[in-house]
Amino acid sequence: MFTGLIQDIGKIQSIERRGGGVRLTISTQLDLSAGKIGDSISVDGVCLTIIQLGRNSFTVEVSPETLQRTTLSTAKDGQPVNLEMPLKMSDPLGGHWVAGHVDGTGEIVEVLPQGNSLRYRFRVPKEIDRYLIEKGSVAVDGISLTVMECRDREFSVAVIPHTAQMTTLGKKKSGERVNVETDLIGKYVEKVLRQRDGTVREGSHIDAAFLAKHGFTK
Repeated sequence: MFTGLIQDIGKIQSIERRGGGVRLTISTQLDLSAGKIGDSISVDGVCLTIIQLGRNSFTVEVSPETLQRTTLSTAKDGQPVNLEMPLKMSDPLGGHWVAGHVDGTGEIVEVLPQGNSLRYRFRVPKEIDRYLIEKGSVAVDGISLTVMECRDREFSVAVIPHTAQMTTLGKKKSGERVNVETDLIGKYVEKVLRQRDGTVREGSHIDAAFLAKHGFTK
């Protein structure tokens, strides 16, 4: 489990393709001295397992399923990636619960200056759009962000200068793709309600009005 607060921007050192999957070796400034083989790590929002550890690098294996759902399918040598070590029980939860289980990819539609921040607008498939609500949480390339607006399979977020500087998002432009993970709570709520009384149908949207109607919010 992660928080969506990026700890380092790593760099892909090598890509080894094997059996439909890939092995990525990534350099980092994170302190890996306490790490061990089998530990989890978030790479651009994707929860992966460390299979080799070096002093300033680590290697992870990416399955065909993960490649199909994430931007790691187009990873390149030298590419910067957002990194976050897993949450410890004693750590403060500064972002939101991020599982590292990416729902799919979205496309950056536009990046606009807004005061001292940047406003990013993304387009996502309907399977992702259904779980987005205004003022809800979303992870973009592993970054915990708040949804400002969402409609017609698009959503917007505000990125402050610190986040732009400390993550890869600050360098990304219109047309580039990003990993998107929606909030786990919405998925569980939808499944429970569908099983209970069939009120939620495929293609429906969970929004503030829907949650209020069923007693989850006021």
